[in-house]
Amino acid sequence: MKKLYIFILIALHIFVCCSPNTAKHEVTNIDNNRLSAQVDSVLANHAFNGVVLIAKDTIPLYKSALGYADLEEKSQLKLEHQFVIGSISKQITAVLVMREFEKGNLVLEDKLGEYLTHLKQDWKDEVSIHHLLAHTHGISDINQPLDFEPGTQFQYSQLGYDLLAQVLEKKTGKTFLDLSSNLFDEYGLRNTFHPKSKNYKRLVKGYEISERGDLVYSSSSLQNYAAAGSFISNAEDLAKWNVLLHTGKLVSVNTLDLMKTRYATRKHPVFEEVEYGYGLIYKKNHKESQIGALGFAPGFALANYYHPASKISLVVLCNALEDRDDFKKVFEVHTELMKLM
Repeated sequence: MKKLYIFILIALHIFVCCSPNTAKHEVTNIDNNRLSAQVDSVLANHAFNGVVLIAKDTIPLYKSALGYADLEEKSQLKLEHQFVIGSISKQITAVLVMREFEKGNLVLEDKLGEYLTHLKQDWKDEVSIHHLLAHTHGISDINQPLDFEPGTQFQYSQLGYDLLAQVLEKKTGKTFLDLSSNLFDEYGLRNTFHPKSKNYKRLVKGYEISERGDLVYSSSSLQNYAAAGSFISNAEDLAKWNVLLHTGKLVSVNTLDLMKTRYATRKHPVFEEVEYGYGLIYKKNHKESQIGALGFAPGFALANYYHPASKISLVVLCNALEDRDDFKKVFEVHTELMKLM
């Protein structure tokens, strides 16, 4: 009887140790170790000053902060530090627009003149909210005729997203500062701010290479329209944003599908071709493998991409740009890490 009891204990031990959950846990650890080694190798081959976060849902698989938040003071970068996020801002604006769309407060085919009556050009009655979201409006100057008929071409535009912010203000009676701040508060994005909020405390300095070859502080990082390119956030909040957006928390799944739809294709300074939705972009035919955006502001180069199949976010935030002219070199670390994913 004693031998039978011992045999049963051994059998149970073997069953527990070799169960699928245990094996899966061991494989995950091995994969994470390999991922960390690969990311470390990429970073070691570049003069990277910034933060990298890879997270499944909101659980970090890899995180690193290298270099300085302030080069003059030699203050070390930390994961919680905040960056100017450049064009990643556009998906925040797009979400605010689409939330009003879901409430029935606006229609995507509504013309700009219905909201912004102060505009003088006749195109105010031709350009729709959809055209602004998709960069197919043709506006290069609010006091000049269109560059092309709305919907016929793609032309990347910062101004178009500022006009969307103005539409939101007109429709809701609230400032764009309040609309965005309320959104961040509602979803616990405590490190994400409109630049005029002045509540951010851990914003790093952005640096660019000078003609002499040294890194100098760029004082113009926040001069873009907030709605188009100067929101402030950190790696943890951007990964959390991805989960909120892609699980239907910020907008419904059907509305998210509208945001992810390809409305235009363009040659891109970093990728060969990219396809544009509403504030979201992806390499041609890569919507199901990775979707998000690159961001650029003086002194800052960033990437925030979500991988739907694996539910993994890749966030790369850099605040020291070692090249003046070649965007492929500026985003070299970002794109190498995207390939790893």
